[in-house]
Amino acid sequence: MKKKLFLLLTLAIPLVISAQTVALQPFASGFSRPIDIKHANDSRLFIVEQDGLIKILNADGTTNATPFLDIDARVNSSGNEQGLLGLAFDPDYATNNRFYVNYINNSGNTMIARFTTTSNPDIADATSEEILLTISQPYSNHNGGSIAFGTDGLLYIALGDGGSAGDPQNYAQNLQSLLGKIMRIDVSGATGYTIPATNPFVGNPAGLDEIWSYGLRNPWKMSFDSDNGELWIGDVGQSNREEINNVPIVNSGYNFGWKCYEGNATFDTTGCPAASSITFPVGEYNYGGSPFRCSITGGYRYRGSMYPNFQGWYIFADFCSNELGMLVPAAGNTWNLSLTSSGFSPNISTFGEDVNKELYAAGLNGEIYKIYDPTLSINENSLASKYAIFPNPAKAYFQINNQTNASQVQEVIVFSLSGRFISSTKITQEHQKISTNQLAKGIYIVQLISNNDTVSYHKLVKN
Repeated sequence: MKKKLFLLLTLAIPLVISAQTVALQPFASGFSRPIDIKHANDSRLFIVEQDGLIKILNADGTTNATPFLDIDARVNSSGNEQGLLGLAFDPDYATNNRFYVNYINNSGNTMIARFTTTSNPDIADATSEEILLTISQPYSNHNGGSIAFGTDGLLYIALGDGGSAGDPQNYAQNLQSLLGKIMRIDVSGATGYTIPATNPFVGNPAGLDEIWSYGLRNPWKMSFDSDNGELWIGDVGQSNREEINNVPIVNSGYNFGWKCYEGNATFDTTGCPAASSITFPVGEYNYGGSPFRCSITGGYRYRGSMYPNFQGWYIFADFCSNELGMLVPAAGNTWNLSLTSSGFSPNISTFGEDVNKELYAAGLNGEIYKIYDPTLSINENSLASKYAIFPNPAKAYFQINNQTNASQVQEVIVFSLSGRFISSTKITQEHQKISTNQLAKGIYIVQLISNNDTVSYHKLVKN
C-alpha cells in the first residue's frame, strides 16, 4: 500500500493548497560558515565548514564534538568565495571508505583531493590525502566548488570562470582551460583518475579531456536528481540574470553560454557560436529589485516522501534576498519559477539531501534548517470520520475505535501543528495503544491511513 503523508499547518480553513511555497524550520545551530551538506547513505549529515572542517550532524540534531575532518591549516578561506567548498562520498564508500573534497589551498589554487576514513566511521584520516587535480585560480572569486557523483559512477567537478568580472580572459568559452567548466573523471582506480571515454573532447585537441560541459560563470551548487539522474546547476549571474540549468548526463559537451549570454540575455557575443548551439537555462530571475536579489544558491529537486506537494520541484535560494525559490514543472515541458521570503536572514549558502531524500539548507549564520511544506491546512469540522481517537485529551497513550477487517487502520502518523513530522506507528493489533509519552503538552494532528489508502485527520490534545 502506498502511503501519502499530508502535513498540516493550522485548523482554521478547509484543506487547500493556498500557494506554492516552501519554508524553513530550524534544525541545528553552532556551525561556522557551513557551505555544503552531504550524507554517506546513513542517518548522518556531514556539514562542510568553509574554514576547513567537516562536522557530523546526527538525526536527533546533535553534533559530534570531534570533527570528521580537519584540514583548516591547508585551506585558504580569506576570500568570501574561497575555502573548503565541496564534499562527495564515493559510491562504494561503505566498502572503500573513500571521499573527495574541493578546496582552495594556501596558494589560492583549487585542489581536488581524496581522503579515507579511519577505523572509526566518525573520524577521517587527515594524513590520507591524495591530490588528484590542482587548478590555478587567477582571482579569489568564482571558484565554484561543487563535486558530486552521477548515476554513472563518475565524479563531476564544477569550477567558475576564474573570477574578476565579465570573464576578462574568456576562460568559460576557452576549451584549453578548465575554468568555467564541469569536469568529469573516473576515480574508481586504486590511485589517481582516468578520463571517461565518453567525455566530449577525448581524442580531440580542440578541448581538454577532463571537460564534460562549459560556458559557466560561477556554478554555486550543482546536484543530481535522485530520481532520474539529471544534473541541476545554479549559475550566479553578472548583474542581470541568475540562472538554473538542467541537463541529462547521458549527453555531454553542453555549452551553457557564458560569457556570450547571461541567462537568456546577450552579454558579449563577440566570437561566439550560434545561439542554436547554446544550452539555455530552464529558469532564470532578474538581478536587483526589492528585495535585492544578487546570487543564486543552487539546490535539489525534491524526491522525498514527507511533503508530496513538493514532488518534482527544484528548490533553491537567493543568497542576498534570503528568499527560497521554487521551479515547478508546468505544461509543455516548461517550468514556473517563484521566490518567497524564508522568514529568516541566514544568507543561504547551500542545500543538502539526507538518505531519505528530505531536504536541508544551511546559512552562513551557522544555522541548519529543514525544508518543509507550510501550505496545507485543514478545517476542524472536516476531521470527522468513522474513526475516533480516545482518550482525547490523552496523557500516556491513545487508541483508535471502529476497527474493521474491511477498513483496518494500518499506520498512525503524528505531526505538530507547524507540519513537522514527529512519529509513525504501525498498527498490528486491535485496541493497540499508541504512546504519547514522547509528546510535550499541546495540540497535535494525527493522520490515520487504512489498508485501502483512506486517510483521515484528527486533532489530539496532550495533557
